[in-house]
Amino acid sequence: MAILGVEVAYMSKSDMDSLSRPIQSMPDWVCDALEAQGLMAAYNGRPAYQRNDYLGWINRAKRVETRQRRLNQMLDELRRGGVYMKMTWRPGRTSHQ
Repeated sequence: MAILGVEVAYMSKSDMDSLSRPIQSMPDWVCDALEAQGLMAAYNGRPAYQRNDYLGWINRAKRVETRQRRLNQMLDELRRGGVYMKMTWRPGRTSHQ
């Protein structure tokens, strides 16, 4: 799917089928931040559950400040790699693109 000319491989049919949680939508401002930081490929390289969890976690915040702090954490973790929700993460066979 292309959003504002940016290719976003957020959820394929097989990704959606593999998730037990509700599928979260990506707000435009999250997409804009990923693109501005050059992190869309890193985001798309994460497993579907991580992409969905990040968006759900960000979207559930009630305060703008909390949403921004959570977005910043996600961007930092994508930039650093090997981290997911402040935990060590090593890509493996479960990673989908």
